[in-house]
Amino acid sequence: MIIAASSQQSSNNNKINHPITFLNNKIMQTTSNTKVLYTGKTRTTGGREGAATSSDQQLQIKLGVPGSGKGTNPEQLFAAGWSACFIGAMGIAANTLGIKLPADTAVNAEVDLATSENGYGLQARLNVELPGLAKEVAQQIVNTAHNTCPYSKAVKSNIPVAINLV
Repeated sequence: MIIAASSQQSSNNNKINHPITFLNNKIMQTTSNTKVLYTGKTRTTGGREGAATSSDQQLQIKLGVPGSGKGTNPEQLFAAGWSACFIGAMGIAANTLGIKLPADTAVNAEVDLATSENGYGLQARLNVELPGLAKEVAQQIVNTAHNTCPYSKAVKSNIPVAINLV
C-alpha cells in the first residue's frame, strides 16, 4: 500500500521536493533531484464499467469488466503500457551494446487479475520476441530492460512477474 504523506512541487511543476511515501509500511523518500519528465493525466468515472479520458483527449475509452466485451479493462491497459515501455527500455539496452532491436521485436504481455486468501491482486508475464538475435545477447537486453523499465521497477517485489524470451 502506498500512501503519500507529503507532496510538494516546485513552482516549475517538474521537480518534486522530498515527497515521503510509505510502501508496505516502509518509508521511501524521493531524492530532491527527481525531475518529472511527463505526467499522464486521466479522468475515470464509473469504475470497471465506466469510461476513461486523458487530459489531452488522445485516450477516450469505455471500460468493461474482464470478459464482458463491453470495453477495455485495467489489466489490458496496464499490459499495453508496460509492454510499450519495456520495448523502449530494450531499445536503450540494445543501443548500449551497439546494436539495434529487430524491426519485428514484440512483447506479448499478460496481466492476470487474481484472487487469493489475501484478496485481489495482479500477476504478470512478458513474453519477449527478439528474432534474429543470439540468445545470450537477447537475454542480456531483456535483463537490462527489466532492471531499467519504470513499469518493471514499479512491480518488482510487488507482484509475481515472469519475463520469458520466446
